[in-house]
Amino acid sequence: MSYADVNGINLYYETYGEGRPLVLLHGGLGSGEMFTPILPAFAQNRQVIVPDLQGHGRTADVDRPLDVRVMGDDIAALIDHLGLDRPDVVGYSLGGGVAMQVAFHHPEKIGRLVAASAGIRRDATYPEILEQQGQVSAAAAEFMTETPMYELYQRVAPRPEDFPRLLDKIGAAMAKDFDFTEQVRALAVPTMIVAGDADMFPPSHFAEVFKLLDGGLRDGGWQGEGRSAGGHALAILPGVTHYNLFVSPLFPAVVHEFLKEK
Repeated sequence: MSYADVNGINLYYETYGEGRPLVLLHGGLGSGEMFTPILPAFAQNRQVIVPDLQGHGRTADVDRPLDVRVMGDDIAALIDHLGLDRPDVVGYSLGGGVAMQVAFHHPEKIGRLVAASAGIRRDATYPEILEQQGQVSAAAAEFMTETPMYELYQRVAPRPEDFPRLLDKIGAAMAKDFDFTEQVRALAVPTMIVAGDADMFPPSHFAEVFKLLDGGLRDGGWQGEGRSAGGHALAILPGVTHYNLFVSPLFPAVVHEFLKEK
């Protein structure tokens, strides 16, 4: 259990296992602790570094918006701080968006990228989810006191009273339009896109992202010669939703298969 002063933030992280480093990034309103059920699977033959992102878990908020681009810089700075040699970066939901930003802006710092349950266009989100996201603000704090997110925050946050502030910031972040199509098209880091078959975005959106990576355009061939030229991959996990992917044993299973590829 350690803290790193990086990029203007005191970033909390935990380290598990030994081997080639893997940075594992949690989802919004959670913390690295949310991966507890599947951490042993991730840490088999790997050193897993699990940070708490800005304003989440044991990392106190700072005076700046919640922005995946800036949080990507936080993780790039953490990689430098720890002296990691091109670790693989795996992120879920908000963490998947942050992981993508590391690959977009700091490709030389990482090995492979896995982005799970992370869409690249806001307008690809199901309309009913966008409506729910529009209701996330400090005013919703009193209605969340019985939720696991609130319980976790109250238990571990340096300033538990900041929960309404976190809701305000994450609500503002979700209200902003985004489209990372061109950044994905230009990705040079081998990337796997992961989603549940009943995720926050339709499976077709993740297939669209894979297509931007030269995937799904032709038969793969007997020797894999028709696969994506950049070594990219797509995994749609059966029977999995946005809300349980981060504890599904299928998640580390497909990640390990992708990361062991040459």
